[in-house]
Amino acid sequence: MKTITIYPVTRIEGHAKVTINLDDSGNVADTFVNVVELRGFEKFCIGRPVEELPRIVTSICGVCPWHHHLASAKANDAVFGVTPPPTGTKLRDLCQSIAFCSDKILHFFFLAGPDFVMGPEADYSVRNVLGIVQSNPELGKKVVRARHIGTQMLGIASGKAIHPVTAVPGGFSKPLTEKEREELLPMANELLDFAKFAIGFAKESIFPKYFETIETLGVIETGFLGTVIDDGSLNVYGGKLRLMRPDGTYDEFTCDQYTEYIGEHIENWTYMKFPYAKKWGNFSMDLDSPSAIYRTNALARINVCDKMATPLAQVELEEFRDKFGRPAQETLLYNYARLSEWVYNAEHTIELLNDPNITGKETRVPVKPRAGRGIGCVEAPRGTLIHDYETDEDGLITNVNLIVGTTHNNAPINMSVKQAAKTLIKNGSYDQGILNKVEMAIRAYDPCLSCGTHKLDSSVPVKLEIRNAHGELIDTVANC
Repeated sequence: MKTITIYPVTRIEGHAKVTINLDDSGNVADTFVNVVELRGFEKFCIGRPVEELPRIVTSICGVCPWHHHLASAKANDAVFGVTPPPTGTKLRDLCQSIAFCSDKILHFFFLAGPDFVMGPEADYSVRNVLGIVQSNPELGKKVVRARHIGTQMLGIASGKAIHPVTAVPGGFSKPLTEKEREELLPMANELLDFAKFAIGFAKESIFPKYFETIETLGVIETGFLGTVIDDGSLNVYGGKLRLMRPDGTYDEFTCDQYTEYIGEHIENWTYMKFPYAKKWGNFSMDLDSPSAIYRTNALARINVCDKMATPLAQVELEEFRDKFGRPAQETLLYNYARLSEWVYNAEHTIELLNDPNITGKETRVPVKPRAGRGIGCVEAPRGTLIHDYETDEDGLITNVNLIVGTTHNNAPINMSVKQAAKTLIKNGSYDQGILNKVEMAIRAYDPCLSCGTHKLDSSVPVKLEIRNAHGELIDTVANC
């Protein structure tokens, strides 16, 4: 048996490797996406005052700190049994949508885009954002400016763009002034203009060249999970969770019911958990008959929602469904769906800034420590994000469970990689272009692996190798 190792997987957030085992004929026998980093947030948050967690969990990830910040603040609201004032909720929602816009720019142009703009078989030295800038300097300038604007907007709205501290139990710590609103509005309009340019550019100049690849690479059949409000519209800050089966039927539930619908499976070859829809059957990643597997993130949200709540995004949704149906199962369509979501969040940002209540003065309510359990949920760019906290009578954390977007997608990522490898590698023949296409199946999900690994106890296999200055193995310490 021969083993092909892709390490590191590039242009993702965090660290992973892919192990591809070939049989004696040189065809793919099995694949594993090994997540080789470990974060211990579920463990080391225990004993902390619960109100500290919205500040602590922003350090899980520098790419999406706002989404952890807001999910944690919502979990705190539930622990303390309070509802933020309308203005406090709108300010949280505003920062959520701004952060979404900034994240879409990052993934499409910096991470996934180079495969499409430069070509999946281009040399890796140019298959990156610098290659895009060199081949199209004007586009590069637009990308950098849009990212800068998104960061500026979060700084203005909250006082701190990265590792925020502004969402607090019971609301938001500062009101938005009229001067700040007037400063933010033209920036928001510029973000929307760039979102419209980006999706038009992709639909005209990029995706048409790759429809055959989209239809074949990493395609699997699963269910989907996302958040909708009462009229079925997509919402990224709050609402009901909609868990859709592959046939399009679905169940809806509130986030505090998630344990009734979602189970968590573990394997000893990765530090990430495998959530699954436990009412659908037993966990299985068999490509021929997958069971209980669902996906989150942009494609999932586009699939589960009935409509978009903003006009331009609704047009994009209708066009997407005319082309690909509902639910669309093609993995590379995640990249297309993200651009539609970018349009929605840019429009929603403008809507919020034009809401008279956005500059209200009442942004928070007082809270008092108590024993309780609180579950907070938002849609992060990488999927549905769940923070589940339990506290004692002093308000100190006794238990934490986190399920992040990438964790939901752990099984689908492994399945898509296996499908891609089986499709592309035949009779032991492969090259760097083929291996990059296998990586493309991972990048489509925009995984954030630093977000995805949290549990730290004796059930997690840990192996420590001790080497001398010459790299020679001296000893091995393991708990498995």
